[in-house]
Amino acid sequence: MTLTDFIDRHYRHFNAAALRAAAEAWRDLIDGGGQMLLTLAGAMSTAELGLSLAEMIRAGKVHAICATGANLEEDLFNLVAHDRYLRIPDWRALTAEQEKDLERRGLNRVTDTCIPEAEAFRAVEAPLRELWRAADAAGERRLPHEYLYELIRDRTLADRYRIDPADSWLVAAAEADLPLFVPGWEDSTLGNVLVAEQLGGGLGRPGPVLGGTEYMAALAEWYVRTSTGRALAEAPDIDADPNAASLPAETGADPNAAPVGLFQIGGGIAGDFPICVVPMIRQDLRRWCPYWAYFCQISDSTTSYGSYSGAAPNEKITWGKLDVDTPKFVIESDATIVAPLVFGYVLGW
Repeated sequence: MTLTDFIDRHYRHFNAAALRAAAEAWRDLIDGGGQMLLTLAGAMSTAELGLSLAEMIRAGKVHAICATGANLEEDLFNLVAHDRYLRIPDWRALTAEQEKDLERRGLNRVTDTCIPEAEAFRAVEAPLRELWRAADAAGERRLPHEYLYELIRDRTLADRYRIDPADSWLVAAAEADLPLFVPGWEDSTLGNVLVAEQLGGGLGRPGPVLGGTEYMAALAEWYVRTSTGRALAEAPDIDADPNAASLPAETGADPNAAPVGLFQIGGGIAGDFPICVVPMIRQDLRRWCPYWAYFCQISDSTTSYGSYSGAAPNEKITWGKLDVDTPKFVIESDATIVAPLVFGYVLGW
């Protein structure tokens, strides 16, 4: 029995049924010419989601990614230092002194997995500093992920790889030149390194790394180009009807347009940042673009007062992100369990 057959037979109710329905709708979106933006919150890279996500990228099932700065760098850390990682199965039983001992040993714990500081952080930091300094000297400014793409494409760290690069989602993304958006990148180890470099005088200000507003602008350009087939500057004005769901008749539909879905893993900025691009374009820029054509979230957050991570999808209708008939799914479970199953179903495993 294949994985797909297993899910079709056994996943019939509750969260299992939501998983199957979301995976089926993902396949329908792609089969209908649509594209999917995936968001990565939490510590999915340290959880080695790249084992299945890389294949999704290579198979053309994921067309853009919005990730936290931690997920961006931690996939690269895992690539160069995997054999020095330490797993701690009884992590819940650790005392404060045992945690302090891990710190003294240069082991930074993420739940049951410790990332080795010297072999991971410092190995990546050194060549990255060189790229930043060269760009700073030349007066160039680029987005954070573009420097990591350069490290991968130039094979700067290739002799340090400790896993098959085919299992790295960042390598797959770099090879595909996948659009990547990393809001709040400064909230990451490498973001901290850049700021320390600036404070120490090694880099100027504003420095060689662009920030979140530039990522939002890039995301807006990508979303409009993908969903309408037109450049953002060519998007029709919608002052006459800011709530218009369909493209104004006089502009016609572009054959290159593709409906765009959003598959959200976890919550936080990785999910909130990209989904906000639609109301920003429609309500603030006053240009037309379609609503998101699909939405699914894997989350263990419960709905509470003001919690965005636990908010039901219908709340997003009030903010102009989703429409009434947008396919919407919530899978309340652990993403490290659920995401590979969804990916496998979409891939037809």
